[in-house]
Order: sequence, then C-alpha cells, then structure tokens
Amino acid sequence: MIDTPRELKIETEVEDFIRNSKKDYRLCTTCGGPAIVSADMSTPKDSDIKMKMGDNTLHISKVQAKYIRQIEMRMLRGYLNYCKRKGIEEC
Repeated sequence: MIDTPRELKIETEVEDFIRNSKKDYRLCTTCGGPAIVSADMSTPKDSDIKMKMGDNTLHISKVQAKYIRQIEMRMLRGYLNYCKRKGIEEC
C-alpha cells in the first residue's frame, strides 16, 4: 500500500516498461495532464511516493497521486514520442 488516499493501480504494460528500462521515472504534472518521464527530465522530490519496479523506481508526484486512480501507458506516450522525434533509442 502506498501513502495516498487509495491504492493506485498500475497497468502491466507500464510496470513492464519501467522494469526493463534500466532507469527511474517520475509521474509528474504537465500542462497536458499527468505524464511519466525519465527522472533525468523531472527530478524526483522528497515528497514523491516511491514505487519499486524491479531495480527501478517510479516516483509519483504526491499532487498527482491525489487525482489519479490508475497509472496508464497513455501517461508514457508523450515521453516515448519525444524520444522517437529526438532519435533516442533507449528511453
């Protein structure tokens, strides 16, 4: 159980992606809504909720945790599209 008003569900596809990525990610607030990006792009905060996924961690903004019910692959799509446009193979 995580420190939120309710337990957050995580789509298997998101968890698999993070487990296989060899890096940490952060679910943060953007003008387009909640987004998951590399922790290199959005520095984790001390107040973030940390969820281990294999050797990696998903840092969840405490602000976002109040408003979401499920962590979905659509939250990663913008980041993956950014990597594709920039020619970054390992996002």
